[in-house]
Amino acid sequence: MPLLTLDQISLAYGMHPLLDKAGMTIEPGERVCLLGRNGEGKSTLLKIVAGEVVPDGGVVRLDEGSVLAVLPQNLPSGDRRTAYDVVASAFPETGDLLAEFHRLSQQAGEADLERMMRVQERLEALDGWRLDQKVNTILGQYGIDPDRTLNTLSGGWQRRVLLAKALVAEPDILLLDEPTNHLDVPAIAWLEDALAQFRGAMLFVSHDRAFIRRMATRVVELDRGQLVSFSASYDRYLELKEKALEEEERQNALFDKRLKQEEAWIRQGIKARRTRNMGRVRALKAMREEHRQRRVRGGTASFAVEQADNSGKLVVEATGAGFGYKAGEPVVQNMNLTILRGDKIGLVGENGTGKTTLVRLLLGELQPTDGRIRLGTNLQVAYFDQLRGELDLELNALDNLAEGREFIEINGQSKHVLGYLQDFLFTPARARSPVSVFSGGERARLLLAKLFSKPANILVLDEPTNDLDVETLELLEEQLAEFKGTVIVISHDREFLDNVVTDTIFLDGSGAVAEYVGGYSDWRHQGGRFPSETSGNRVDKQDKRDKADTSTKKSEEKTRTAEQSAKARPAKLSYKLKLELEQLPGKIEALEQQIAELQDKISDPEFYAGSPDEVSATLEALTSQESLLEAAMSRWMELEEQATQ
Repeated sequence: MPLLTLDQISLAYGMHPLLDKAGMTIEPGERVCLLGRNGEGKSTLLKIVAGEVVPDGGVVRLDEGSVLAVLPQNLPSGDRRTAYDVVASAFPETGDLLAEFHRLSQQAGEADLERMMRVQERLEALDGWRLDQKVNTILGQYGIDPDRTLNTLSGGWQRRVLLAKALVAEPDILLLDEPTNHLDVPAIAWLEDALAQFRGAMLFVSHDRAFIRRMATRVVELDRGQLVSFSASYDRYLELKEKALEEEERQNALFDKRLKQEEAWIRQGIKARRTRNMGRVRALKAMREEHRQRRVRGGTASFAVEQADNSGKLVVEATGAGFGYKAGEPVVQNMNLTILRGDKIGLVGENGTGKTTLVRLLLGELQPTDGRIRLGTNLQVAYFDQLRGELDLELNALDNLAEGREFIEINGQSKHVLGYLQDFLFTPARARSPVSVFSGGERARLLLAKLFSKPANILVLDEPTNDLDVETLELLEEQLAEFKGTVIVISHDREFLDNVVTDTIFLDGSGAVAEYVGGYSDWRHQGGRFPSETSGNRVDKQDKRDKADTSTKKSEEKTRTAEQSAKARPAKLSYKLKLELEQLPGKIEALEQQIAELQDKISDPEFYAGSPDEVSATLEALTSQESLLEAAMSRWMELEEQATQ
């Protein structure tokens, strides 16, 4: 029986509904990733499931007796409650009493003792001490100091406290909205490990592809008001989605062609109109209505970076450079670094290690307290601020970008401001809306539009991936890869770093600055580790995974070496192997036919409307057949090579 069911959910805030009779189910233990473009309504859907928003129509059914918990997207600012109080608040009345008892026990007044006795009596009646034990247990499990106030904790530790609050009630289903935003990599790795141990179901929204790959067992996409389920891994989902879009375009083209033919027929001469079939006329009216109601998939963001004249070949050279805000507390010390034109640098480090300070040093905004930093010539910098401070929330998108201009120059071509904003998926109406009503993703796109409208040969991007949908993120990666100038990126998105940067600079928090060739994965393979990952002889789980990967690679290399040595020795095929070689082409042909039939079935637009079990079985069958085909091809090549020796 499904744990959660959404049945015919509808919700509209404007001309087009966010949700149009959408439905889905979640089974116990599933980890479902909800994907979709910015503005499609993913966060709103989570709020509907949580009961914070009431839909215009449809029903949300949670299995009777099931408990639902939410890990909020935004971290609390200025919350002065202790970690104990926050976690205990998961139990409404009992939590308040526990928090009060915890506070009174640290005071010594006579009135406090009298109140504490009354609170104690009420807690005993509510079985509060059992819940107190649960609160203390999960705080200890997550290494949280119960007396620390939230406003004194980093973002990663605040996320720990909020997760402890969500899980202390032992929920059956957990909702998470962009849980990795503003977290550093160790905090993300910790969150992944903690969620991997959770045995309940999860429904989460994320654009962190590495996080999705590790956590999701199924992908559900919110597209034009509909929920489409893909019982597949994230990478397999990408393949299936591409095929589904191609099939949709083909079906729409066929429909439009037929509609055009029917329109031509209805407009024939007077004689034809006197004898026309009224059933055919009614069918044409229905086709017109279907075409009118078709919700066309929105365009893909399309933008390019405005290239300035080349900077000098040398961009920055640091020799023995150091900087500290206080004497004896260096943020950077003894840094020797050279950045050349065209380098793409990724800055990696835990929150608070000085990444932003280092960028300001490299740009000349701060002067080193030790050593020397020499800047190159003709440097034109464009800066992407993770706090979106470059945007005026009271102005609309048009005024934020135009700054009094009607046209802007992009790589030598004049473009109207409204047309330029449409490349970033802002309709004329949306471009005239105040930025204060924009979603996080829309603000990120607007800041990119503003950034790329100015000539630059150095791009500095501070956490650019927060709130961007995957399509825009991938386009940004392409543009940065093609950019001829220099790129400096601060990011905790592991895949983004791997896809963009050529060099990684690591700050360990002690002031040391180390440079590595390649992206995040290359840094890890070269022994890169965060200070929080090791404590004495304890090895972090990520270290174990990396070592396991290395061990596996060494084992595979050893196996390949052995196979290559065996192949180097001439060996005649036995009768049995000759027979196997003769039969393999027929086997390969049969497998290819079966795969083609399965792919045709999957490309049917109605395929994903079927039962989840049938969809899952078909996808698994395709994966299995593809594996068999790959093995058969490898075996045929191996035997064929032996036969020709």
